Amino acid sequence: MLEDSLSYPMRGDWIGRILIGGVLTALSVLLIPAFLIMGYYVRVLERTIGGSEDPPEFDEWGELFVDGLKATVIAFVYSVVPTVAYLFVVFGLIGAGGAIGGDGGGLLAGVGLMTMLLIVPLMFVIYYLVPAALANFASEGTLGAAFDFDALKPVLLSSDYVVAILMPFVVGVALNIVGFILGITVIGLLLVPFVSFYAYISIFRMFGLAFEKSNGGASTHGAGQPVGV
Repeated sequence: MLEDSLSYPMRGDWIGRILIGGVLTALSVLLIPAFLIMGYYVRVLERTIGGSEDPPEFDEWGELFVDGLKATVIAFVYSVVPTVAYLFVVFGLIGAGGAIGGDGGGLLAGVGLMTMLLIVPLMFVIYYLVPAALANFASEGTLGAAFDFDALKPVLLSSDYVVAILMPFVVGVALNIVGFILGITVIGLLLVPFVSFYAYISIFRMFGLAFEKSNGGASTHGAGQPVGV
């Protein structure tokens, strides 16, 4: 899986693809390029799950933007909603403890402080869920598919998906090392967005391969077709 994913970005007309992706990554602070680049990653998932061995090209920009916007909404719901609920519970306990006072209030506030330690496993759970949700969205072509937990369950419980989730840590470490080396010079610093884009194509390729194997076949949506509502 790792070897395939790392070679994946260089298939076909890879120079033009990396140039466009790197520029969009560098400009992602402007939001519109960020949605376009996210739409491209969704397209990587879609084509991989559909059985294609070659990366998608940058075309049909309107669809890229819409798909990227939908993917951002999916990631937002999975990330922000549980985090806000978690913080509400933590600070609710601390606030209630302060209002009650005494030993009981101190105990309640202490429970709230201890609950703060759960932020790390919560972040991991979010990281674990989001790629599968995006993959099912790309596979089925509907926004609701990202929240179809009956469909997501066999993927989330598969060993292939666990490996695909852990592999990006290896790629991330390598990326940080390369980024640090490149950042020493101004010219090298300019190359960081292109290296980052390359790495993320590989990572989303891993997620797509894991989803395909866990789901036992190609997408019902079909490679190369626009993702729907």
